[in-house]
Amino acid sequence: MTRPIVAALALTLLGLAPATAHEARTLPGVEDAYKSTAFIADPMPAIDAALAAARQSGKRVLLVMGTGGCHDSAWLANLIATDRFAPVRARYEIVYADIGMPHVRGLGRNSEVAKRFRFKIKGTPTVAVLDANGTVLNRKAAPKWRNAASRSDDDIYNELMD
Repeated sequence: MTRPIVAALALTLLGLAPATAHEARTLPGVEDAYKSTAFIADPMPAIDAALAAARQSGKRVLLVMGTGGCHDSAWLANLIATDRFAPVRARYEIVYADIGMPHVRGLGRNSEVAKRFRFKIKGTPTVAVLDANGTVLNRKAAPKWRNAASRSDDDIYNELMD
């Protein structure tokens, strides 16, 4: 087959894909679940404050390294803000650090955050659970959050509450 015929066939087959494969998920009370303003432009002071609060409260710190324009990062931030995730919010001191998308050349910000906790960001969000001293407790699992918008709410809740 020639290239134009192959391209036309591919476009036709894509048009036959079920609509549910491309449907956006929604969250109650959230206008666009894939956008968020939760991510802090200057996150280091907030991280330091969360660690200090964790030392006082005995909680751990949930450090979400992502950006509000990343659909997975925004989805996770918006999901954690729902009523269902109130126990998660009560369990952690949470910081949403705006690191941009450092895995895409030229789109990273606040690289000192990843360096501080010795992460090479492969995707966003990268979600680190820290003890009150700033030790990463989930080093292997932290990068696996980059598909947060595709994960079930139950899986996310259970992982954060374990």
